[in-house]
Amino acid sequence: MSTDPKQTLADDSEELSAVVLLKREQAEEMFRHARAALPQECCGLVAGKEGRATSVYPLRNVAVNPAVAYEAAPEDIFAAQRSMRAKGELLLGIYHSHPRSADPVPSETDVRLAYYPQAVYFIIGFSGEQTVLRAFRLFEAQGRWEAVPFAVLEG
Repeated sequence: MSTDPKQTLADDSEELSAVVLLKREQAEEMFRHARAALPQECCGLVAGKEGRATSVYPLRNVAVNPAVAYEAAPEDIFAAQRSMRAKGELLLGIYHSHPRSADPVPSETDVRLAYYPQAVYFIIGFSGEQTVLRAFRLFEAQGRWEAVPFAVLEG
């Protein structure tokens, strides 16, 4: 990575334009985690290589009020990071659920606590029995977010 701030921004924007590809089974794993956590929020990591997810790491939510917030258990994060290193994976995304939203978007808290600008933030919502998955880039320093494309591949 360049030390020239202008070059770094250009490099980052190129990195941020990549679409994350999930397999159907990985999306389903995230949905199962979100359903199991109801009525609380769930959280986890999506890891992979070259924009293609290879692993989903469900984490325990240890937030003080897990019905409206998420905070991953530090020991779960460390274990996931060790596994990612062993597999040669990179962090592609962070997921959590908004159990009471049919069309989930990042909350102010989600944006304020978005410490990984290179990651795609997936949010799972519920429309009746159906799960809804959305993806975003969160810009903590700027206090904003934007929807980003992603794909769920069959097979």
